Amino acid sequence: MRDLFWEATLETLYMLGLTIIFAGTLGLLLGILITVTGEGGILEQPLIYKICDVLINIFRSIPFIILLALLGGFTAWLVGTRIGSTAASVPIIVATIPFFARQVEIALLEVDPGVVEAAQAMGSSPWDIIVRVYLREGLPALLRVSASTVINVIGLIAMAGVVGGGGLGTVAIARGYNRNRLDIILVSTVLILLIVFISQMIFNLLIRLVTRR
Repeated sequence: MRDLFWEATLETLYMLGLTIIFAGTLGLLLGILITVTGEGGILEQPLIYKICDVLINIFRSIPFIILLALLGGFTAWLVGTRIGSTAASVPIIVATIPFFARQVEIALLEVDPGVVEAAQAMGSSPWDIIVRVYLREGLPALLRVSASTVINVIGLIAMAGVVGGGGLGTVAIARGYNRNRLDIILVSTVLILLIVFISQMIFNLLIRLVTRR
C-alpha cells in the first residue's frame, strides 16, 4: 500500500497546488474588486458590488457535494473527463473562489481607513492605493485568511474522494470505507492531517516574517 499512499498524497498536493494558483489568483482579484467598489470604497460602484456580492453568496451557499454534480458537464467539457484529480480540481476551484474572495474582503477592510484617506489626499491613484496600501498593509491579515482557506481546500479535496476525485480522500473511501479497512482510513487521515499541519506551519512562519518587517 506504500506506493498507493504515495501516489494519493501527490494527487492531493497536485489538486491543492492547482487550487492555490487559480482560486488564489481569481479569489484575490474578486476580493479586491468588492472591497474597492463597496460602500465608501475608493472606486465605489454599487451595481458592480451588488452583482459580485450576490454571486459570492450564491456559490458559497451551495453544498460542495451538490456543486460537484452541478459542474459535472462543465468539468467534462473543460478537461474531457468527470473523474480524476484534474477533473476534481474544477469544482474545488469554483467553490474556493467565492470563499477566498470574501476572506480577502474581510482582511482588506481591516486596513486603517485613515491610511487609505491619507494616500488619497496625497494624490495616489486607485492602483497605487490597492498595491501600496491595501495589499501591503493588509498582508498579515491576507496570509491568515489564506491559511484558513488552504485548510478548507484540503477538506474539499478529501470530500471529492466520494466521487472518485483522486487523492487521499478516494483511498479512504474506495479502499478503506468500502472494504471495511479501518487501517487504510486511519493512515489516509493521518496523511491529510500532516498536510494540514505543514501548511499551517508554513503560513505561521510567513506571518511572523511579515509582521517583523
